[in-house]
Amino acid sequence: MNIKQQVGLQIKETRLQNNLTQKELGEKIGVGEPTINKYESGRQNLTLETLQKIADALEVGIETLFRR
Repeated sequence: MNIKQQVGLQIKETRLQNNLTQKELGEKIGVGEPTINKYESGRQNLTLETLQKIADALEVGIETLFRR
């Protein structure tokens, strides 16, 4: 598993813990549901700014998204 897939899995797990759909998370950070799907599957590169937006929307520290 590469780093994009690992981070994507953490995003997905954290999103589900927060009872959010991909669509809801996308609305919070200003992207569409298909983009969230790509982030979670590791098919889309993420900038640090986007990672911070996701962490803020999920109400976690950005380091949470790097856990294994």
